[in-house]
Formats: sequence, structure tokens, C-alpha cells
Amino acid sequence: MKISSAEFVISNSDVTKCPKDKLPEYAFIGRSNVGKSSLINMLTGRKNLAKTSGRPGKTQLINHFIINKTWFLVDLPGYGYARVSKSAKKVFQKFITAYFSKRTQLVSAFVLVDSRHEPQKIDLEFMQWLGENQIPFSIVFTKADKLSKNKLPVQIENYTKEMLKYWSAMPNYFITSSSSGLGKEDVLKYIAEINTQLKDF
Repeated sequence: MKISSAEFVISNSDVTKCPKDKLPEYAFIGRSNVGKSSLINMLTGRKNLAKTSGRPGKTQLINHFIINKTWFLVDLPGYGYARVSKSAKKVFQKFITAYFSKRTQLVSAFVLVDSRHEPQKIDLEFMQWLGENQIPFSIVFTKADKLSKNKLPVQIENYTKEMLKYWSAMPNYFITSSSSGLGKEDVLKYIAEINTQLKDF
């Protein structure tokens, strides 16, 4: 898939105010500082589409971007180590939960995890919640360029072993690097294939 246009549409914390279009949506979410904004910019080929920051927790709203006029990329607040108050985190959790529970346009989620770290409890619990609520998702391993070629397969294997404690099979996953562009074609091809399938129904 070639990205010919990527435009910001709306930011809000109220699911009922999300776009009324029936276009398919793909939501990107992960722990704070996992490299979500950089990944979104890499996928779309736009340097500043999603705001990047050295301060974790920059994204604090549901952000909709329309891609090629045919589907929405949704940038959701990170969870975990954002430097915000506990009350603010509860607000984030509330509208993130509402988005996944009520947004019928959502086709699939992409859960970003930092490939440099061992499986994190907060990521595993979130994916477990998605599974329990029958929300399709893929894992996106970020920052793969930060690991050696020998270390990366070990990290993926560690994650696979942990996931298989709870899942019958390892969920679909992608290995990416925002700096090198690794994984861009794979992720966009996956989205394109799903969009094509949706048109056939």
C-alpha cells in the first residue's frame, strides 16, 4: 500500500464524538515511550503527523487520522509510565476502554511493545483484556534496530513463550524500526489486505 494522503481529523476524549464515517479503523496503542508516534510517522511517511516527544505520555486523547481517504489510523494514549496524575490515568483508561468497547468501526488494534525489554506484565494484561473482549489485535515490536541480529530472535522467542502460557498460538506480530523503516511494508500490506476483504462483504 502506498500512502498518498494522511490528514489529521479530530482529537477528543469522547467516543461518541469520533468520526461518524463507516470507514475501517486501526488503533495503535502501547506503553508510554514505546515509540508509537515515531512508528505512525514512519508508516505514513509524514515526519510530524503524530507529535513525538521526549516526555512519555504526550498523547492524551483519541486522535483520528484519515489515510488515503479510505481508512482511519487511530492514535490512542499510551498506558503505563506516563507522567500524569492518577486521576488523569483513570480518565485515559475510561475512554480507552470505551473506545475499544463501543467503536464498531474498529477493525483491529496494533499493540506496540519495546523489543528491547522482557515481556511486561502491563502489556500482557492489556492483550489478555483485548482477547477476553474479542478485539482482534497484532503485536508490533518496536525499536528492533536497537538490538543485535542475534538478540532480536531471542527476545521474540521469550515473548512467544510468555504468550503461549495464555494463548493457544502466538498472535500475529510485526518487527519494526521507525529509524530504518523496517516493517513498514508488512504492516501496510496487512492493513491493505484486510481492507480488501472488507470490500468483498
